[in-house]
Amino acid sequence: MLDPAYVREHQEEVRRGLESRGTSFDGELEQLATLENRRRRLIPELEGLKRDQNAAGDEVARAKRQGKDASAIFDANRQRAQQIRQVSIELDQVEQQRTALLMSLPNVPHSSVPLGKSEADNVVVRTWGEHRQFDFEPQAHWDLGPALGILDFERATKMSGARFTVLMGAGARLSRALVDFMLDLHTREHGYVEVVPPYLVNRASLEATGQLPKFEADLFKTAGDWDLFLIPTAEVPLTNLHRNEILNGDVLPLKYTAYTPCFRSEAGSYGKDVRGLIRQHQFEKVEMVKITHPDTSYDELESMTLNAEDVLQRLGLPYRTIVLCTGDVGFSMAKTYDVEVWLPGQNGYKEISSCSNAESFQARRGNIKFKAGGTGKPEFVHTLNGSGLPIGRTLVAVLENYQQKDGTVIVPDALKPYMGGLEVITPKQG
Repeated sequence: MLDPAYVREHQEEVRRGLESRGTSFDGELEQLATLENRRRRLIPELEGLKRDQNAAGDEVARAKRQGKDASAIFDANRQRAQQIRQVSIELDQVEQQRTALLMSLPNVPHSSVPLGKSEADNVVVRTWGEHRQFDFEPQAHWDLGPALGILDFERATKMSGARFTVLMGAGARLSRALVDFMLDLHTREHGYVEVVPPYLVNRASLEATGQLPKFEADLFKTAGDWDLFLIPTAEVPLTNLHRNEILNGDVLPLKYTAYTPCFRSEAGSYGKDVRGLIRQHQFEKVEMVKITHPDTSYDELESMTLNAEDVLQRLGLPYRTIVLCTGDVGFSMAKTYDVEVWLPGQNGYKEISSCSNAESFQARRGNIKFKAGGTGKPEFVHTLNGSGLPIGRTLVAVLENYQQKDGTVIVPDALKPYMGGLEVITPKQG
């Protein structure tokens, strides 16, 4: 959520920043300004009435001590109490409308984000690795995996419907190896603390990270009396670890990583990546989250992006890193880097990690603050998150980049310690 005081005092700057996303928010900002004026009028009015009411109590006591009739004061008190109730109700309504409007506004892109309308305007900042030159036509994973007997799309569809997959044999082992490899790298070398969070979260947690109320259609919700949702990403529980807390600034940055399943309805994505493992309703991911001091959050974003890239480098997978333009950056984010891995079977790059800085947008919604040195006035932290990496898409990249002419797949050196001695995936392992 944007800082209401900042919106009030820098309305034109906020307007331009939001318009750079490609959508006008003039109506919302005008309503917000109207509500802000009403709120600033009602607050002193209510405070004045309460002061008068308190003072009237002293007048009643004085009148009683002096033996005077206090009925007129009581009548004025009753009328004033009714005014206080009416103004309080009006102020509560204004506050609720103001909060709802603020919750509907996206984050303002950082000044370093390139202007643009769509993904076509994203900017490549670096590339790594050489595309392998094949002496045969490389297969896409949706053909290679079933031929090896390690991916089964048909049986998953029978059980659950489209966009689900069963991993079998060496495919399941490869998936588990990727999880262990990524967690070991992030915890032992990148300095993250491993967390096993709940996979079901409440509405307040999703509101804090920005999935609610705007993106409820993309979530899976439990039925019955439970107001719980399956997590779309571990970003949600990891960020909410410190919701409604005031942290000692000396402990920042906090760095967390978690492996979790993730669940998304993929509302609005029909027709996109319908084949294979790229866009699933259920998938697994290793996530990175940082809770940082505002002064260092952009340095932390750079290092987080390098942490995601390090996974690909150690796996020997070519990639490129792009910075998203204003028209493509996510709702809650001020700046995002996407890392895209090269998939030879599809002859193109595919996004495999997004690393983003939400600045104080999520912290304000989740009321996550810190005190510098543990003292002084609390300030909102900055929150960052990044994929480090999704297991399914990384498995796809390994299969397609390490496939051989005979249909086998060589296990990357970085994963061999986790594969129980298996160095080549063949149809026999399926």
